Amino acid sequence: MYIEILLKQVRQKKKVTLNRLSEKSGISKTHINDIENNVKGPSLFVMIRLAKALDVEITELYKVKW
Repeated sequence: MYIEILLKQVRQKKKVTLNRLSEKSGISKTHINDIENNVKGPSLFVMIRLAKALDVEITELYKVKW
């Protein structure tokens, strides 16, 4: 999966901590950490909330690397 890498890269580029992203998105820190570490696959609903909290288009988190 590539989503977890993009999520972490965008979060770090914007200098947003897991705690802050959790607060802004309403998604638990544990859930976000599990997504970034490829423990859990994210639902589209969760990714939309994370994208909004990071102030990016959802497509930024779903770019395909060929």
